[in-house]
Amino acid sequence: MSDRLAVRKTYKLYVNGAFPRSESGRTYEVTDTRGHFLANAARASRKDARDAVVAARAAFGKWSGATAYNRGQVLYRVAEVMEGRHVQFCDEVAAGEGLSSSRARAAVDAAIDRWVWYAGWTDKLAAVLGGANPIAGPYFGFSTPEPTGVVAVLAPQRSSLLGLVSVLAPVLACGNTAVVVTSGARPLPAVTLGEVLATSDVPGGVVNLLTGDAAELGPWLAEHDDVDAIDLTGAPAGRAMELERLAAGSIKRVVRPPSEEPDWTADPGTSRLTPFLETKSVWHPIGL
Repeated sequence: MSDRLAVRKTYKLYVNGAFPRSESGRTYEVTDTRGHFLANAARASRKDARDAVVAARAAFGKWSGATAYNRGQVLYRVAEVMEGRHVQFCDEVAAGEGLSSSRARAAVDAAIDRWVWYAGWTDKLAAVLGGANPIAGPYFGFSTPEPTGVVAVLAPQRSSLLGLVSVLAPVLACGNTAVVVTSGARPLPAVTLGEVLATSDVPGGVVNLLTGDAAELGPWLAEHDDVDAIDLTGAPAGRAMELERLAAGSIKRVVRPPSEEPDWTADPGTSRLTPFLETKSVWHPIGL
């Protein structure tokens, strides 16, 4: 019988492709559904959120300028790397959400498949959502979808991995960059996802993951002038209206939280792709 002590992991933020501690030095305890200690996680501050927005803005040009096919390859690579860490994800989801091993495995499988789903959409968005417009004159008129920009995402609080992937992957598939506030009580799968992103082909700054309190970080992100859209899916109870009001100060796109917890296993369709796309129309004279 071994008396070896396990090596405790230090969970940090994921910002600009690196794993910094919170600049405030704060941490908080993460427990399983029975209250047993799992780990200490970094508690992100306003400064951390600001740094994440700066990183996301800096990465936006390269990510949005990549070909849709290339973005699809990158997202598919995330699924490949997650597959190699399947056991770890299952253990973290089971502990954090109180699921049986079979249900945790099903949630992880669905999360990996969700990356593949959105990877397949990247080079089809223009064909499905764009088009040629009928014009009464000697012109061609075309409409094409383009990414909105930097998107702040308040991730679901209950579904720590599948819900997170379901709100993050469509943001990236459209060519946006993201600042994500993870589930506060169940952040460990998100931090492991950050390690997956860091070792796949996702450029630094495209995804930034902040562990901590959505009630604390949400208002700062909602009113930040350099955030172009915000997904309030994981907004704290009773705070969505306040966050939407703060977002209106800089005319952000806002995705309102659902009235009840969505079925994250359901076919996602395109409902989470269209909110973070802008439509650009181009006119060109015929014959030139």
